[in-house]
Amino acid sequence: MLDAQAISLVRAGLKSVLAEDDGPESIARSFYAHLFVEHPEFRGFFPAAMDQQRHRLIRALEYVIDNLEDATTFLPFLHQLGRDHRKHGLDGRHFLAAENALVSAFRSFVGTEVWTDSVEAAWRTTFAVVSNSMAAGADSDRMPAYWGATVVEHRLALDDLAVIRVQTDGVVPYEPGQYLSVQIPQRPRMWRYLSPAIPTNDHGGIEFHVRRVSGGWVSPAMVSDIAIGDRWLVGPPLGGLSVDTSPGCEDVLMIAGGTGLAPLRSQLMAMAMRSRNPRVHLFVSGQYPSDLYDIDTLWHLAQTNPWLTVVPVVEETEEPWWRPGSSRDIPRGLNHLQVGKVGQVVTRYGSWADRQIQICGSPAMVRSTMYALRLVGTPVEHIQFDPIGG
Repeated sequence: MLDAQAISLVRAGLKSVLAEDDGPESIARSFYAHLFVEHPEFRGFFPAAMDQQRHRLIRALEYVIDNLEDATTFLPFLHQLGRDHRKHGLDGRHFLAAENALVSAFRSFVGTEVWTDSVEAAWRTTFAVVSNSMAAGADSDRMPAYWGATVVEHRLALDDLAVIRVQTDGVVPYEPGQYLSVQIPQRPRMWRYLSPAIPTNDHGGIEFHVRRVSGGWVSPAMVSDIAIGDRWLVGPPLGGLSVDTSPGCEDVLMIAGGTGLAPLRSQLMAMAMRSRNPRVHLFVSGQYPSDLYDIDTLWHLAQTNPWLTVVPVVEETEEPWWRPGSSRDIPRGLNHLQVGKVGQVVTRYGSWADRQIQICGSPAMVRSTMYALRLVGTPVEHIQFDPIGG
C-alpha cells in the first residue's frame, strides 16, 4: 500500500510538526482553514468552538502514521472514524474533498525548500489511503448515524465527577471496552467521547462516568447542568479494547487512571458473566484516595470473582483541603493501598511481559505509563490503548 520510503518521509514530516510548540495546533488550524475556504458549506457541520476537533485530528493522524506498516491496525480505525463522522451529516464525498486541504496544510507548514515532489507524493498517497478508508467506512455502514437517549439518573460521586445513566431509543450495539460519542442539549454540535462503564444490555441502559475538565466546554455541563429527562444523542461505537478469553490465552494487566476505569470496568462486568476467565490484575489509580470513586464496586467484583485482583494506587495519601469529607477507606480484603505514579507502581512488580495489557486514562497518564513499561522491557505490541477515545 505504501513503500518504506514514503512512510519514512511522512513520519519525518509529522515528527517535525510535533516537535514545534505550536506545530500540532498550527497544522490543525491550517487544515480547517483550507477546508472551509475550498468548501464553505462544510463549516456548518462543525461546532463554533473547534479546539477538541483540532486535537482529535492530530491524535488520529499520529496514530495512523505510527501504524502505517500494519493495515490490520489502522484500516479498522479509519473505517470506524468514517462511520463516526456520519453523526455530523458527512458521507464519503466529504472525506475525499478533505484530501487537498490536508496536503495544503502540511505544505504551508513545512515550507517550499523541504516540500519536494517526493515528499508531496508520499503525503498525497498517505492521505488518499486515509480519505478512501474513512469514505468506505462511512458509506458501508448500515447502523443509524446516532441514537436518541434520555437521562434517567445523574449522581455526583465527587464534586467534579458525575455518574450518569441514559436510556437509549433502541440498543446501541457496542462491545465492552468501546467508547461512544455523545451530544448534550446544553452544548449542541459539540460531540464528546465517553466510554460506557457497563456492558450493553437488552434494555438500552448505558452508564457513563464523567470528570469535569478545567476549561472544558462540555464536561462541566455534564457534571453540573444535566437534568433527568434531558435528551442526548449517542453515536456509533468506536475503539477496540478487548480481552482474549480463549483457552490458553495470556493473563491480563489492566491499568486505570480516574474515569479511564469505565471501559475496563465494562469488560470486567462482562467477564464476570463467564464461567472461565484468565487472571486479571487491575491497578486503579487517582491522585487522592477520593479519586478511587468506584472502589466499592471493584471490591464486590473481586469478592465474587477469584480471577480478579484489584490494587488501589494514589499519588497522595491525604485529601486536599478543598475536598473535605471526600476520603474513602479501602474495603477490607482488597490489596493494600500503593503510593506513587501508577506506572512506577506497576513496574515495581516487573515487566508483565507475559500479559495482555490495557491502559486507560488521560493522554498524559497513558504516555507516562507506557514509557515506564517500555523501560522495564514490556513488549509494546502487548499494550492496548485507545488513540482518541474516552
